[in-house]
Amino acid sequence: MTSMSFQPIQSQSAQPVSTQPVALQQGQMFHGTIKQLYPDQTAEIQVGNQKMIAKLEVPLKQGDAHLFQVTQTQPQTELKVVTNAATPQQQMQQVMNAMNLPKTPEMQQALQHFMKAQLPITKENMQHVAQFLKTLPADVSVKDALAAMTKMIEQKLPMTQTVFQALTQGTKTSGMVQVMQQLQQTIEADPMIRQDTKQQVMQQLQKIAQPFTAQTANLYAAKLIEQLQTGTAIQKEQALSTLKQANLLPPQASVINWQQPAGQASLAPQATAGQVMQALTQATPQQLQAQLPMLKQWMNEQPALQAPQKEALQQFIQRFEQLPKTAQTAAIFTKQFHEQLLQQMTKNSQQGNAAATAHMLSLVSPQAQANIQQLPQVIAQQPQLQQMMLQVESTVQQNVDAKAIEQAMRQTMRDLGMSYEATMKTNDPQTLATQLKPQLLAMLQEPMLAATKDAAETMLARLNGMQLQSGDNGHQHQLVMQVPLQFLGKQSEATLQWNGRMKDDGQIDADYARILFYLQLSSLEETMIDMQVQNRIVTVHVFTHHDALQALATPLQTALKEGLAKHDYQLSGVFLKPFTAPTVTKKVETIQTTGVDYRI
Repeated sequence: MTSMSFQPIQSQSAQPVSTQPVALQQGQMFHGTIKQLYPDQTAEIQVGNQKMIAKLEVPLKQGDAHLFQVTQTQPQTELKVVTNAATPQQQMQQVMNAMNLPKTPEMQQALQHFMKAQLPITKENMQHVAQFLKTLPADVSVKDALAAMTKMIEQKLPMTQTVFQALTQGTKTSGMVQVMQQLQQTIEADPMIRQDTKQQVMQQLQKIAQPFTAQTANLYAAKLIEQLQTGTAIQKEQALSTLKQANLLPPQASVINWQQPAGQASLAPQATAGQVMQALTQATPQQLQAQLPMLKQWMNEQPALQAPQKEALQQFIQRFEQLPKTAQTAAIFTKQFHEQLLQQMTKNSQQGNAAATAHMLSLVSPQAQANIQQLPQVIAQQPQLQQMMLQVESTVQQNVDAKAIEQAMRQTMRDLGMSYEATMKTNDPQTLATQLKPQLLAMLQEPMLAATKDAAETMLARLNGMQLQSGDNGHQHQLVMQVPLQFLGKQSEATLQWNGRMKDDGQIDADYARILFYLQLSSLEETMIDMQVQNRIVTVHVFTHHDALQALATPLQTALKEGLAKHDYQLSGVFLKPFTAPTVTKKVETIQTTGVDYRI
């Protein structure tokens, strides 16, 4: 959604309003109402949804609302009245005079907002507010800026430009893809950045932009291995050269001797195909005879092989069992079994079987797993492999399902560095090196052009903003995530915002949920899904610009209902509504909810 920023889900707490005194600091100002008068000029004052007991410098009437300033906090809180005007507008003018604040429209709007919200304010904070509003970016509205500054005051966050930028960027529901593209373009054009740093960040951005690169690379490997095994002489040489360029095979590998099994020899059920072949190669004829039962068991337990393939390999082993066990027959068996196993797994790998691909890579090279990501770039530079590229892309598209998308989203969040701070505790440099956030932090320490610095800081603000918008408040917990995705040749991005309730034992209460999905899709364009769960009854509202979507959605409700029922949820209904900015804004701001995320 190009012009929308979400508002935090307003949660309806089952807890009573707190009557504990608010934590105030000397010099702060706040707007409050006198609820009860006590002797010795002491009064109970309502501040927002909280109450406090304080001593007043002058007598006041019960029910009056004033702007107070804290003059003392110890041994008791003492307040003085800052404004004695009758109207809020007059009170605001007196506050601006008292704080010597600029009388700009933006400052008046900000002060009016904080007074209405009854937030404690200081002259220092208002000076920061004035500076924020003065340098407000074109893509941030005053309303969004005030919401960010409210959060900074409420949560006692540092009043810095970095935090303010993170909060304003973190509420956006779209634009992540554009931010990444802008960052990529500026880094590529910046001559001041060191080449190794530039290459590292560019590779990471490419990996995030194309989350299905791993599946594509695995299928390329399967195709090339098949060519090495069964192709013509020209195809074998071509496949060998490509695998060498991608560092999947060592320079000394040849068409005849390219197999290089890696790892410790083993016939255990969890062993890789490379370990199994290494065990067979190292065995004497007598040892090979004893290993055949374990080999059969290994094949039977492999998800990378289908039932007919397992039967074909079993029959091949049975024929060998009838032959005399000599060094020659053992060598022939090992070679032909290797070829048969590779042929069967190649078929499955080309159909998207990840287990089969993993086994095949174990047959190729110890460096295969580390260098596999280089393969698509190498193949893209070879026109003679264009047909292979088309076949692989078609296969990947056919195998993109809900599970694949879930895995891609998880991997994207890790690659972005959303768990960077948590990962720092593990002190794992290798994991940190494969996350975008620490890479950008390191890059900002180097000389660079102003445009590159701005783009990198904007990207970091997006990442930090999601974390700052997430957090808990007593029994309530809010999580915000935005994930850019590119698959099936199209770009999309999804923002998820949910508010959850925790039980007394600290566990998630899965009976209640309020979840908002903001989607920016290539065909459906901007779409919002508002999902509510009350006592495990699920109601879904879809806001869209497309009236024809109802006819397409109706047949899918049966599958959704059945999927929810498997997890003990009941579907109340799916309702489509026209998506207009005023309606959605009002809807988001007035959400009353408790709950937590759930999985279908």
